[in-house]
Amino acid sequence: MTKPTPTVRERIVAGAADMISRRGLNATSIREMAKHARAPLGSTYHYFPEGKQQLATEAVRYTGAWTARSLHKALEAGPVAGLRAFLALWRKIVVDSDFRAGCPVLAVSIEEPATEETPAALAAAADVFTEWESLLAASLREHGAEREQAAQLATLIVAAVEGTVAMCRAKRSTQPLDDTAEQLQALILATIQD
Repeated sequence: MTKPTPTVRERIVAGAADMISRRGLNATSIREMAKHARAPLGSTYHYFPEGKQQLATEAVRYTGAWTARSLHKALEAGPVAGLRAFLALWRKIVVDSDFRAGCPVLAVSIEEPATEETPAALAAAADVFTEWESLLAASLREHGAEREQAAQLATLIVAAVEGTVAMCRAKRSTQPLDDTAEQLQALILATIQD
């Protein structure tokens, strides 16, 4: 079965997510995002009339949904399998980009907003982190963890993995992922009752 060809809009969103994961939001222009996606600049403004912030919000949501689908599928085999899949996903991104790309959700989260208002992309990032935490916490609860403990461990997993991805980029090594994987797996196994 062949995979459907992405639409121009989908290419722009995926390209924006990739650019933001490499350079951050503030250092990436809408023109660069369109060029990276091999899309005409006019198409970018056609699909995203509100500009860069709208495109960044869609890129964050795209990354969030893509990651959540992978995580949800892996969690069917339990929280350890979910952790491994979550780590493998980010390992592939870091390694395949030669340590140049990380997580666009994190990139949007750590940049200073241009105004006092909470930008839509930042709000979308908060929603994405919450969704990932919820998926992990639900799996932990299904395997015997208490509600509060499951929620806290899920937050720790997301925070540790996101931070570890940044460390891998800085150190140009996957060793932080390996170390984090080992410790998080031990915590999960100590928490669940399988």
